[in-house]
Amino acid sequence: MTRLPALLAASALMLSTATPVTAAADAVLVRPDPTYQQEPFQGWGTSLVWFANATGGYPDEIRNRLAELLFGEDGLNLDIARYNIGGGNAPDVPPYLRAGAAVPGWWKAPEGTTREDTDWWRPGDPRFFDAAADPRQRWWVDRIKRDVTRWESFSNSPPWFQTVSGYVSGGFDPNADQLREDRIGDFAAYLAQATAELERAHGIRFATVDPFNEPNTSYWRTTLGPDGNPTGGRQEGAHIGPALQAKVVPAMAEALRANGLKAAVSAPDETNPGIFAENWAGYPASARAQVGQLNVHTYGTARRTTARDIAKGAGKPLWMSEVDGHWGAGQSFTSMDPGLGIAERVIDDLRELEPRAWLLWQAVEDYNNMRPGAESPDGMNWGVVQIPFDCGPGDTLATCPARVNTKFHALRNFTHFVRPGDRLVKVNTTTDVAAVRGTELKSVVHLNKSDQAQSVTLDLSAFGSVRPGASVRPVVTDQHGALVKGAAVNVQNRRATLSVPARSVTTFEVNGVSGVNRAAALGGEYRLTGVQSGRSLAPSGTSLVQRTTDPSAADQVWRVERRSGGYDHRAQFSIVNAATGQRIAVNGADVVLGTADGPAARWVLSSTGDGTWTFVNASTGSLLDVIGESREDGARIGTYHATSGANQRWTAVARG
Repeated sequence: MTRLPALLAASALMLSTATPVTAAADAVLVRPDPTYQQEPFQGWGTSLVWFANATGGYPDEIRNRLAELLFGEDGLNLDIARYNIGGGNAPDVPPYLRAGAAVPGWWKAPEGTTREDTDWWRPGDPRFFDAAADPRQRWWVDRIKRDVTRWESFSNSPPWFQTVSGYVSGGFDPNADQLREDRIGDFAAYLAQATAELERAHGIRFATVDPFNEPNTSYWRTTLGPDGNPTGGRQEGAHIGPALQAKVVPAMAEALRANGLKAAVSAPDETNPGIFAENWAGYPASARAQVGQLNVHTYGTARRTTARDIAKGAGKPLWMSEVDGHWGAGQSFTSMDPGLGIAERVIDDLRELEPRAWLLWQAVEDYNNMRPGAESPDGMNWGVVQIPFDCGPGDTLATCPARVNTKFHALRNFTHFVRPGDRLVKVNTTTDVAAVRGTELKSVVHLNKSDQAQSVTLDLSAFGSVRPGASVRPVVTDQHGALVKGAAVNVQNRRATLSVPARSVTTFEVNGVSGVNRAAALGGEYRLTGVQSGRSLAPSGTSLVQRTTDPSAADQVWRVERRSGGYDHRAQFSIVNAATGQRIAVNGADVVLGTADGPAARWVLSSTGDGTWTFVNASTGSLLDVIGESREDGARIGTYHATSGANQRWTAVARG
C-alpha cells in the first residue's frame, strides 16, 4: 500500500517536524467517564458526489492517489461511503450544473425524448433502465469496496420526469413540493432498482437507502433564462415537505422489499437538527415505523440534543450523515484555522448528537471552485482535499495536483484513533472526545483552539483498573507537524499530565486503563433540580411538580435505579421518590406518580457531560418537561417532544 509521505508528495502542504512546547498556559482537567457509553461507533465516511463523478475517469495515477488519501490506512482511513443515485435532466436540457454535479441518471430515454415528455418511464422495464449508468462514480465503488464496511445510497433529486418543474435543480418555487405525488411509487422503484443493480454488479450490500437530501428547505430553485433554459440552480435538489416525506418513506420500504433488498430506509437527512425535528414531527407513527435509521446534517448546530433524544425515544440509530464548511480566511493549505474548525465540529457533534457515524459531505472539492474569485474574493476551504475538476486524460499529479488542507490532518487525529466498534464515553469538557475499545480506554482527542499551550491532566478515576506502567502518549497535529508522536507519560495516582501546543489537535493514546469504577456511575439518591427554574422535583398527590428547593424536604429526594442496559447511553432507569415510594411514569402526555413498573415508568437519561440530564420516556419517547416553561413554585411537570430547552434539563445532586 502507498504510504503517507508519497501520498502527500504532490500536495501543497508538507508539514515540518513539530517543535517542543516551551510553556504551558491554562490547566485543563479532562475526565473521561465509561459509566455513560455510546453505542458501538460504525465509523467515518463521505458522500461520493460530486467528486466521484468528476474524478472517476481521471488517469490512474490521479484517481488512485485520491482514493488512498480518503480510504487508505495512512490517509483518512474512512470506512463508510454514500453513493448518490443521480436524477438527471432531460436530454434536450443544455448543461448548467456545477462541475461534477450532473450525476447521470439510471434511466434510458427513447430516441427524441425532450423535457416535455414525462410519461414514458415504467418501473422495472429494462427498455428504460440504464444498467451501465454512472461509470465514473462506479469506478470509485470498485476501487474502495475493500475498505468500505457500510454503504448508503441516497438521492438529491428525482429524475426530471418525476418532478413538478421538469428539472432536477429544484422547483420554480423552492418552498413547494418538487416530487409529483402521482410519481411517489415510481420514484421509490427507481431508487430501489438502481441500488439493486449496484449490489449485483459490484458485489456490495447497502445497509440503508435515503430518498431525500435536505428536503424541507428553500435551497433548491430552478430559474429559467429568456431562452427557456435553466440559468439558476447549480446542483440537484428537491423540496419535499414532511407530509410528502411521510408518503415516500413507506413507498421506499415497499420498493426495497420488492427488489429483494435488505437495506433499511434512512431519513430525513435534513440540513440541521431543528428542521430534522420538524420533519419527524410530521411523520405519523406508521411512517416512523418504516424508518430504520435517522440521518441529520449539522450545517446548523442548534438543537443537536433534540435529534439525539428523538433517536433514543424512537429506539433508532442516528447518523451525522453530512457536513463540511469553510473556516479561516480565504483558500489556504497551511493555516490551522480550517483544521481547528472541523475538529470543533466533530467534537461537538459526537458529544451532543451521539451519532453512530460521522460523514463529510464530499471529502474532495473542486480546486477551481474554491480558488480566489470563484465562490468568494479570497477563496474557500471546503473539502479536505482539493483538485481541479477539469483534469484531462494527459494530466499527471504534477499538472493536476491534489492538495490537502489542515482539515485533512486534523481529521486523521480522529479517524486513526477512534475506530469502528469503539464506544465514545462521557467527558466533562467541550473540547474532548474519548473512546473505549472493549473495556479499555484507547484514545482521548483534545482540541486546543487558544494561542497558548495547555497543560492537560487526564483524570482516570472513573475507570476500574489502572495497571502498573499505564501510560499516555500524545500524537499532535499543529502548524509544525501532523500526527507527530511525543514521549509517553506514565499514569500516577490515576492521573497523567501532558503539555499540548497552541492551536493544535492532540490525540492521547492510552495504555493500561480499563474497566468501570461503579462508584462513579449514576445511581443512588439525588435531588433533581430544573436547570431553567432552579426548583426541585417533588410529588403532589399523584402528580409531579417543581418546588422551591428545601434541603430538609424528604420528598424532594429521588432514587435513581439502573434497570437495564448496563452503562449504555440508552440504559433505562426508574425514578422513585425516597419518601413515598412513588415512581415517575407517563399516562399519555401527563406525568403521574404510582407504584407500577413497566415501560411507562422507565426513563433513558441523556447527558452531554456538563452535569445536566434529560429524561426520555421509554414508552412514549417524550421528555420530562416543565409545562409552559414555568419558573413558578408548584408548576406541574408533564412530557413534551424534545426541544433542547432548559425546562427539559435537570441536575442530579447526590443526597448529602
